[in-house]
Amino acid sequence: MVSTSALSLSSHLEISFAFRSKHTTQLWTLSSTNSSSLRRSRHFTLVTFNSEPLSSRKFEIRAAAAGGGSSRRTGSSRRVYQESQAQTPIAPVTQAASYILPAGAFVIATFVLWKLVEKILVPKSAKSVAEEDKPASGEKWSFSQGINFLSPSGAKVERESRMRLNDFARELRSFSSIDMSGRNFGDEGLFFLAESLAYNQTAEEVSFAANGITAKGIMAFDGILQSNIALKSLNLSGNSIGDEGVKCLCDILVKNSGIQKLQLSSSAFGDEGAKAIAEMLKKNSTLRIIELNNNLIDYSGFSSLAGALLENKTILSIYLNGNYGGPLGASALAKGLEGNKSLRELYLQGNSFGDEGVIALMSGLSSHKGKLTVLDLANNSIGARGASHVAEYIKKSKSLLLINLYMNDIGDEGAEKVAEALKDNRSVTNVDLGGNDIHAKGISAIARVLKDNSVISALEIGYNPIGPDGAKALAEVLKFHGNVKDLMLGWCQIGATGAEDIADMLRYNSTISSLDLRANGLRDEGAICLARSLKVVNESLVSLNLGFNEIRDEGAFAIAQALKSNEDVRLTSLNLMNNFLTKLGQSAITDASDHVFEMNEKELTIVF
Repeated sequence: MVSTSALSLSSHLEISFAFRSKHTTQLWTLSSTNSSSLRRSRHFTLVTFNSEPLSSRKFEIRAAAAGGGSSRRTGSSRRVYQESQAQTPIAPVTQAASYILPAGAFVIATFVLWKLVEKILVPKSAKSVAEEDKPASGEKWSFSQGINFLSPSGAKVERESRMRLNDFARELRSFSSIDMSGRNFGDEGLFFLAESLAYNQTAEEVSFAANGITAKGIMAFDGILQSNIALKSLNLSGNSIGDEGVKCLCDILVKNSGIQKLQLSSSAFGDEGAKAIAEMLKKNSTLRIIELNNNLIDYSGFSSLAGALLENKTILSIYLNGNYGGPLGASALAKGLEGNKSLRELYLQGNSFGDEGVIALMSGLSSHKGKLTVLDLANNSIGARGASHVAEYIKKSKSLLLINLYMNDIGDEGAEKVAEALKDNRSVTNVDLGGNDIHAKGISAIARVLKDNSVISALEIGYNPIGPDGAKALAEVLKFHGNVKDLMLGWCQIGATGAEDIADMLRYNSTISSLDLRANGLRDEGAICLARSLKVVNESLVSLNLGFNEIRDEGAFAIAQALKSNEDVRLTSLNLMNNFLTKLGQSAITDASDHVFEMNEKELTIVF
């Protein structure tokens, strides 16, 4: 077979393909005409194909181009490409088509069938929430009441929250004391739970502390607390209810005749809230204890509360720790205390009273006609001058049980004044002088008082640099005198020498049950001294704190051996936290603890 094809390139294009064989001639012609108006027309002519095999083929392309009806080039404008292929066997076109067409039809049918099966059997893929929620262009959306906008996961969370609130509500109806602090159920949760308090005759103590409640949530108690007479204690501390929330609560509590203890510490209110509380106290005769710690109450608020104390005849305890009373607030409070007969406990930590404020306060307390049992003046910048006025009050008081001067600056001079007052006082059982820059001189004065005073049972002297000399003065007295049960000497710089005196005292003392010797630099030498005293039978010591003392394995081995050798050891708590013990030292102490349990059937708690 011989085939010839010609290509002519001119202003009108014509392509011809011709295939000749001895049986059949095939001709294709493609023509295109360009006119000035850019219009084109194409003509196609198809002549039959032959399926006979080709023995030889000659393919020829002729191209001619003419511009403006004439040829630009004559002989050189024509290019002839010849490709000859002799005796090259290829499959006939028709034979190839007979295979290709059925295969193509099969592929197409299979594809269509697969799509139908996929559409019927495979579920529709879920669209994203954003795609489903996106409205179509031009659409307007409106929602009726009660529609749930939550996603499935959000709805699940809401259901779980509801279930928990239902559980809380059942607790309110089932138990007398319920602590729901830190649940973070917010205002909406409080509205739900408050209903369980109405006419509730079971719950007596309820804590809703630290739950994200605001002033709006306090309104949930309106109509509830007025009708509840069983509830005795309500804790709303740690909720930022502010002045407005306090005002709302006080309006409700004016008519309440059940609640005796109200806790509103860290509630983010100031003088306006304090004024509302004062007005409520003038009318409410049920409240006995009110806690207002760590708020923003200033001089004005203290003045309002002082005025309430003049009229209220039932309040027993007031907590005003961590506010901003200052000297003027202390002076205002003193005037209210003069005419009050009911108050028993007064907590005034961290109000920056200073010496002037304390002097005014002590003047008011001296005229106080009631029987104050607790006076907490810790962290009020009190010096020696203020301490002397406190001492005068201690000397005259016959009802005071606890005096707290922790973290002031009374020094040795102030300590000597307090010691002199304690000689004449026979009511104070708990004395806290920690963190007052007291040295050996001041502690020696306190020690001499203990020789003749058998009333004081708890003595806090921690955070004072009394040193080995102060420890020795105290140990010599307590060896055979006094009635101190709780002795706190942490951070007193007594060292191994002071520990030796304390250890010697423990061999003879029969009253001390709790001893705190933290952070005194005892090291192994001091631990070994104390271990010797633990070998001796001490029927009173049950708690020993040796944390932060740089004790290593050698000291631990000595203590462990002492515990094993004393069959009648009464120790139930041993604190060795933050020392330098390895696993060997810890293992030795643990084995000793197990031995004590086997011998006495009493568990010794070890803290590393």
